Amino acid sequence: MNSIPEIAGRLASLCTDHQFVEAYSTLFSEHAVSIDPIYKNEPLQGLSNLIEREKNFLAANTIHEVKLSEPIFAGNYFSIVLSMNFTTADQTKRAIEELCVYKVENGKIVSQQFFIG
Repeated sequence: MNSIPEIAGRLASLCTDHQFVEAYSTLFSEHAVSIDPIYKNEPLQGLSNLIEREKNFLAANTIHEVKLSEPIFAGNYFSIVLSMNFTTADQTKRAIEELCVYKVENGKIVSQQFFIG
């Protein structure tokens, strides 16, 4: 079983390398839930749904840079700050910074919630 610091480290490594789909495929539970303000904070459940949404985002945007803070741990949770620069399909350059909070159970991420600053 992976420890929470190992999961956080692997997630950071994959995201920094723009391997977002692999992060979902290897680190998330089949029943994971995501809450994202970009999608009106409506929970999205199920790994296949999370991967599909990520693939749609990646198809519509060009990611230029991803930076992550060191994780902070509390019980079964960890959080990181993610900064991303990307260009949208209509060629708009965007930069976002968000606090990402993850819950881990049985060696897999079971929930994620994003707070955009």
